[in-house]
Amino acid sequence: MLTSKLNASSPTEAIYERIWSAIAERNLRPGTRLKEEQLAEIFAVSRARVRSALAALERDGLVKLVPNRGAFVAEPTIEEARDVFFARSTIEGRLVERLCANAGTEAIDRLKAYVAEERAAAERRDRAAAIRLSGGFHLLIAELAGSPYLFEVLRDLVSRTSLITAMYQPQSEQDCGPDEHEEIVAMIGRGDAEAAKRAMDHHLNHIEHQLNLEQSDERPRQLREILSR
Repeated sequence: MLTSKLNASSPTEAIYERIWSAIAERNLRPGTRLKEEQLAEIFAVSRARVRSALAALERDGLVKLVPNRGAFVAEPTIEEARDVFFARSTIEGRLVERLCANAGTEAIDRLKAYVAEERAAAERRDRAAAIRLSGGFHLLIAELAGSPYLFEVLRDLVSRTSLITAMYQPQSEQDCGPDEHEEIVAMIGRGDAEAAKRAMDHHLNHIEHQLNLEQSDERPRQLREILSR
């Protein structure tokens, strides 16, 4: 359920969404060069369309435009990584608090079904699906909490978290499994806002503490391979 904030109703928005999704699902790695001419060929559009999409991605902090060099997937610094997790902890604490106050049976059933989907992806060792679903769980909480503004803020933070984990998570570490998400859902289902906030805070701290803020050694993939799927 990783969803971009743009509907793919125009070529520019479609390019934005495809690149956004590739970043959010950690297929496009930090530092990857995004060549205008190659993107124009991949998407069968003009370079002006590509430039417009890249400018929108830069505004969201996901792409860096370097004069005379071109566009690159952003590379968050250690301090930026810490700030992102701080912001997420603050915002997601507020979201689970709101959701605890008004979550009905339908909302809890949606969360439980989503966690079950996460668990199925983990059991079949589908890492791409697990990454997508992991971020989508947090966005689903934002959606159910009924705050469009915080949903948009969190959507961007989830994308930045994907860049951070792509850079700093050792290959030996696995993404958090569905167990912690299941615990958060249980607390929301009981309407226990304080326990839900503690569980969310613990969950985000767990993700942050898995990071090795020194190195990243995964082999980069080709732009066409990522975006032509």
